[in-house]
Amino acid sequence: MKSKKIYIPLAASLAVIVACGGCDNSAQSGTLIGAGIGALAGQAIGGDTTGTLVGAGVGAMSGYIIGNEKDKREGR
Repeated sequence: MKSKKIYIPLAASLAVIVACGGCDNSAQSGTLIGAGIGALAGQAIGGDTTGTLVGAGVGAMSGYIIGNEKDKREGR
């Protein structure tokens, strides 16, 4: 039962990374990648839906900030 809990966030993260191919800029890519990584980390740490959602939210915010700063440096 425990091993099945990791499949849903793993599949969601994989879908996010695959969808990232259509992103225009680093801010969008960073948001998606950050959300995926955050969801995995939240699931691993919390082991429940709340942990996954909190991790995805924190990861998305962090990824956006990093990607946005990269876009600013590149002049986009």
